[in-house]
Amino acid sequence: MRCAIVLLAGLLYSVAGALAQPAKAPPQAERPITALPYTPGLDLHAMDRSADPCVDFYRYACGGWLAANPIPADQSSWHVYGKLHDANQRYLWGILGEVAKPVPRRTSTQQKIGDYFSACMDEAAIERRGVKPLHRWLAAIDRLRARRDVAPLLAQLHMALGDSGLFFGFGSSQDFEDATRVIAFADAGGLGLPDRDYYVKDDEASKTLRTQYAAHVARTFRLLGHAADAAQREAAVVMSVETALAQASLTQVDRRDPYKLYHKMDVAGLRALTPQFDWPRYLRTLGLGAVTTFNVTEPEFYRALDREWTTRSVDDMRTYLRWHVVHAMAPYLSTAFVNENFAFFSHTLSGTPQLRPRWKRCVALVDAQLGEALGQEFVRRAFGPPLKASTQQMARQIEAAMRTEIDGLDWMSAATRQKAKEKLATVVNKVGYPDRWRDYGPLDVMRHDFFGNVVRANRFEFRRQLAKIGKPVDRGEWVMTPPTVNAYYDPQLNSVNFPAGVLQPPLYDPRMDDAPNYGNTGGTIGHELTHGFDDSGRQFDAQGNLKDWWTPQDARQFDARTACIVEQYGQYTAVDDIRINSKLTIGEDVADLGGLVLAWFAWKAQVAGAALTPIDGLTSEQRFFIGFGQSNCENVRPEQQRVLAATDHHSPSRYRVNGVVANLPEFTRAFSCKAGQPMVRETRCKVW
Repeated sequence: MRCAIVLLAGLLYSVAGALAQPAKAPPQAERPITALPYTPGLDLHAMDRSADPCVDFYRYACGGWLAANPIPADQSSWHVYGKLHDANQRYLWGILGEVAKPVPRRTSTQQKIGDYFSACMDEAAIERRGVKPLHRWLAAIDRLRARRDVAPLLAQLHMALGDSGLFFGFGSSQDFEDATRVIAFADAGGLGLPDRDYYVKDDEASKTLRTQYAAHVARTFRLLGHAADAAQREAAVVMSVETALAQASLTQVDRRDPYKLYHKMDVAGLRALTPQFDWPRYLRTLGLGAVTTFNVTEPEFYRALDREWTTRSVDDMRTYLRWHVVHAMAPYLSTAFVNENFAFFSHTLSGTPQLRPRWKRCVALVDAQLGEALGQEFVRRAFGPPLKASTQQMARQIEAAMRTEIDGLDWMSAATRQKAKEKLATVVNKVGYPDRWRDYGPLDVMRHDFFGNVVRANRFEFRRQLAKIGKPVDRGEWVMTPPTVNAYYDPQLNSVNFPAGVLQPPLYDPRMDDAPNYGNTGGTIGHELTHGFDDSGRQFDAQGNLKDWWTPQDARQFDARTACIVEQYGQYTAVDDIRINSKLTIGEDVADLGGLVLAWFAWKAQVAGAALTPIDGLTSEQRFFIGFGQSNCENVRPEQQRVLAATDHHSPSRYRVNGVVANLPEFTRAFSCKAGQPMVRETRCKVW
């Protein structure tokens, strides 16, 4: 239900130093753990029973949690998902500390993740190297003398920096029209700020943030040894180039429409869009000289990019490239770069007061770059067959509820209903971890070369993605790693995916009665399932091909019902005077509502015929909704709320709870709410 992103910043605690001499132990909460802590799926202490559930159900379900869980100094927000993520990280810290010891009995997988973690934790070695790891790339940029030589240099940088989006993004994905094969994708990119709106909005807050960003860019150039006046000029160049690219980029709302992101062409088409760029040399450098088919997600962006390449001096292009190289790699350099990167992107942009401890960033980096190797160790210790089986059973019940709902829809025609049921029948539920683990054999990990490990891992993943081009789709592949506290729906694989990390208490609690688990994990399963039938997911058929299988009348009926939700959420305030962009959040808002409806019916099927008695003074129906509400408890810093209002496809947690239950008559009955109370909408929205 939540799309979480783990950000890496500066590094602190040193394992290598601890081996060399006695070290002061970190606080109890900052020690590695050997067992995951238990938090109940319904926590009575997390509630605020002084609140009226019919007035503010979020406060009723989460008031105690909000008071007891202030945002940690190294976080921009703190929520139930984040708290479990933090516990999982400390558990992974314990695993990595164990396998980092260079003992003969380590497996090759343990050696790679252990040595990677050890190198990452060696702060002294990283400090000694300073900015030297960048010299190779900065020297290559300095040698750039002609526009025609940008292409091979950019190919090298894309491989070394990974998913940096330097000028543009390049990789592979399933062909929208033929989901059985993988083709090359050329995407928009080139920005340092989180979204194009940061460059184009004209309010005072946006102007101030752009000024602060330019100052950060200048300070970073100063760290490279540039004079103050030169650094100011270089920052102005970076802002000018990025603003031009931002102005040509699609909005987040536009990018929700897959048809706006599908423009298949050959190399000649690419060259027509960008005559100044030598695509054959770029592709040959990547080893893709024989590739002939591409999807260009945003042709107008590439036309604007070509204008930049045409009108900008080579010196300006070198300046832009230098910035994005140091910007992408700052978290892996010495403290001065780490701190400067944190000061803007975490403190100024998101309001986070304090750098995350070194161990947290090292754990997150191992998960990001060797996630399935680390995932094997996590799964072996923390995720057993019974948990997988019970989750799969819940998923089947929710699919059955969805089938019943489709059969009963009065607004869906018989033709579309049949197609919907065909798609539902082909949904694949992936639970816990992949059936086949990724092979990291070709990736060299060296115990005393942190920066080199990062670059080699970037190259490994970039080449792995490119190697898919022209080959059949691997339908068993996962996007998220097993320890991830998250879930997702993949429209082209038509799969619902639940990593082992999200199936831990309190999000899934085997010790708890069914009601909270179905309200929580069941709601998540239903949420992800409905994405296959929302305004974006329904554009893909049962095989994952981009194909409109709805009749025009059915599409209008669907849009009319979701318009109710757009209107409802558009009235909610995200932060300050910024209202929710409900055209951006509509897919997640519909999934929140539809997913909980499906979970309710699945739960009722699960407990049919059972004698349900109150527990702790709460009926089973009330426990179902409290389980749902408590999965969304969250404190967020105002700065981060502003970022999320511009970029996040999810509504703030308060409205993900109150906005949903206010539409459900089952909630009204469970808490005996009366007409006119805030949690009882006069005009209820209903899609599924």
